[in-house]
Order: sequence, then structure tokens, then C-alpha cells
Amino acid sequence: QVQLAESGGGLVQAGGSLRLSCAASGSIFSSNVMGWYRQAPGKQRELVATITRGGRTNYADSVKGRFTISRDNAKNTVYLQLSSLKPEDTAVYYCYGNILALYSDSGYLDYWGQGTQVTVSS
Repeated sequence: QVQLAESGGGLVQAGGSLRLSCAASGSIFSSNVMGWYRQAPGKQRELVATITRGGRTNYADSVKGRFTISRDNAKNTVYLQLSSLKPEDTAVYYCYGNILALYSDSGYLDYWGQGTQVTVSS
């Protein structure tokens, strides 16, 4: 089985910074795209940023220039540096990974973490 575990959320004032981490563990052969999504109260889950195994990144317009995604392939870990935070960034942030498990005949599958709360106060 494959699990994703996020860490690094918390309460921060507007203008502040946080760093989220997400480690994939279990019987992993390879990981493809990994990324972050978020869901604010009363809203649908939305893309924040993704990164390919080769390092190509994609960001939502609302976070471009403020958030930076990176990954460590050897550790199957993806990071999200959040800077210049705004109250509207408040949400539960979910880690996502497109992962091929060892001995799997199902190919690459999508896995999700449990989420970590980020709250930005004004």
C-alpha cells in the first residue's frame, strides 16, 4: 500500500510564510506527477501546484509568484513553500501523487493525503 502524509500546516498572520511537506511511503516503485490541492470551507477542491518527476511545475494563477513547489525524488517527498500569505489562502491543503506501487499490475494510481490545515489571519 501507498500512503501520503502531510505536515507543516498551522496558523500564520497575513504576509507570513509556511512550508508544507508531503512524504509518500509504502511499496513505491516510482512517482510521476505530485502536487498540492486545497479546499476552503464551502468551496470545491482546487489545484494549487503540481510538479513532474523531471521538475516541470504548474501553478494556479492565484498563487503564482507567492508559492513554490519542489520535490525530492529519492525521498518521494514534495514540498510547498507558501509566502506572502493572504487570508484567502486559508484552506485544508491536500497532497497528491500519481504513483506506481511495487508489484502492481494497475499502473500509476492517484493517491491523496489526509490534508493539513493552513489558516491565515488578517
